[in-house]
Amino acid sequence: MLAKPHHFIPTCFSSPTKLPAVVHRMPSQVKIAPPHAISIPTSNKTHAPSPSILDHAADDSVAAYWDYQFLFVSQRSETTKPITLCVVDGAIPHDFPSGTYYLTGPGLFTDDHGSTVHPLDGHGYLRAFTFDGVCREVKFMARYVRTQAQAEEHDPATDTWRFTHRGPFSVLKGGRKVGNTKVMKNVANTSVLRWGGRLLCLWEGGEPYEIESETLDTIGRLDVIDGCDSPPDSGKNSGGIWDVAAGLLKPILYGVFKMPPKRLLSHYKVDARMNRLLTASCNAEDMLLPRSSFSFYEFDSNFKLLMKQEFNIPDHLMIHDWAFTETHYILFANRIKLDLAGSMAAVCGISPMISALSVNPSKPTTPIYLLPRFPDKCGRSRDWRVPVEAPSQFWLLHVGNAFEVKDVNGDSEIQILAATCSYQWFNFQKLFGYNWQNGKLDPSAMNVDGGENEPMARLVQVFIQLDTNGNIKRCSVEPLNQRKDSSDFPVINPAFSGSRNKYIYAASSSGSRTTLPHFPFDTVVRLNLCSKSTHTWSVGNRRFIGEPIFVPKGDEEDDGYLLVVEYAVSVQRCYLVILDPKRIGEDNALVARLEVPKHLNFPLGFHGFWAADN
Repeated sequence: MLAKPHHFIPTCFSSPTKLPAVVHRMPSQVKIAPPHAISIPTSNKTHAPSPSILDHAADDSVAAYWDYQFLFVSQRSETTKPITLCVVDGAIPHDFPSGTYYLTGPGLFTDDHGSTVHPLDGHGYLRAFTFDGVCREVKFMARYVRTQAQAEEHDPATDTWRFTHRGPFSVLKGGRKVGNTKVMKNVANTSVLRWGGRLLCLWEGGEPYEIESETLDTIGRLDVIDGCDSPPDSGKNSGGIWDVAAGLLKPILYGVFKMPPKRLLSHYKVDARMNRLLTASCNAEDMLLPRSSFSFYEFDSNFKLLMKQEFNIPDHLMIHDWAFTETHYILFANRIKLDLAGSMAAVCGISPMISALSVNPSKPTTPIYLLPRFPDKCGRSRDWRVPVEAPSQFWLLHVGNAFEVKDVNGDSEIQILAATCSYQWFNFQKLFGYNWQNGKLDPSAMNVDGGENEPMARLVQVFIQLDTNGNIKRCSVEPLNQRKDSSDFPVINPAFSGSRNKYIYAASSSGSRTTLPHFPFDTVVRLNLCSKSTHTWSVGNRRFIGEPIFVPKGDEEDDGYLLVVEYAVSVQRCYLVILDPKRIGEDNALVARLEVPKHLNFPLGFHGFWAADN
């Protein structure tokens, strides 16, 4: 195993950002004071100070500045053989199931020629924690996904990097700008899945990469929808203006920018009741048109395609996550629009390609599309093209679960558990606080202060009541809890996916640091949907967490364990934490903490997957 030193992203902060008034209204329209960014002073240091020195800093804003940077330190090292992790707290329980926790996310943010990239454009770095239930030990591996972009940008002989692909969110300094058509940089860094004997790393907008599960070697791209779709229509046979526009865009996007005709979404769903994998894709040209075409695919446990459906929605949408029930696919309309000035700058290489788009908060409500999953079984039903209008405006971030319940009269109610935010907070060009103009990270952009009506991520429960014919009777949105702290990455026991559940878990903020009140997260929250009770477990000062994962071990919904990675930036270490979900809120919730070797300390991960041994 070769170990290389960490590469740190020097960071400075811009002046506090002023954002427009928040329009996240729940449940009624109210006037909200404009939020403002938490003020964190700029550091003049080009090298990070010792984390131990920051423990004694008189001003926490200085520590907050560097703690955020430590969370996004590049890791160039990989493992060639599994490493047994040391248990530093507690013990691995005797009944912990055998299996592997896979976690993916970016691993590299800087190259050796002066360029930095947005975290969303960082090369995919797959981490694997394999549990041996007999020996009660955990082995760790971490490898980069050998994508086409990675092969072009990394020289294995010298172990150096030169970024050549712009990526949707970045602008290169050391690479070609004008005329650089390498925009769709598939870095396979967003989510991970093991299904049908295949381990896949997914990205928002391209084919997933298949990984060998034992060695984490990259096998290659896997077109899971190959043969599922008819050849793309040139648009010549259609008379609509947007069909004509699509026909003009396709040869440019497909030929010049090398975009795939169908963009597979990184979020998938597993229907535990039917043992099916559900995926979704959208057309590449729809990113630039005021319409959206979505295809949904369902696969059996052997990856055999069982069914496919297409839906054309007359609105300009950006979908990251979605929901399903036993009768519907559900899309929350995250509305966007084309930014002409931004488009010109993006094409010229002056700004990121994402600047061609902006959010569109022109509607005070949130359209929700209920798409029939099994049209032949629906009988008489409402027109799915007419969306349900949720009474408040919000941007959907992630879905925890969705399910349907019927009453004695045959009416049904759909409930969706999700994390949302305001349109004003969701700024394409400021996600994770990345400033593409100077290549730096600014945590104040993720910690705006909106007073009582906080625009950051929050957990909500959406209720949609339908009559026997599928007509809408009522739609409402309620906060899942009364906590004002930010929360995201809602998860449940995966065995209850698509079915009614009682418990939901999420990453949250304790709000204990005034300079980092909302993000990064430092708390696991457990919500009981029946009693409306909330319990939390916090990781401690100057330590953060990512997305929790539920590991089932029995038939009861809360019978299992929670896994979450602790990013101890105060000592620049990563720990795998095992929690007892039943004891969240109690002193003994921590079951075990396992330490990742310091030379393999890794940056913040995005999404994970628990794969139990058969």
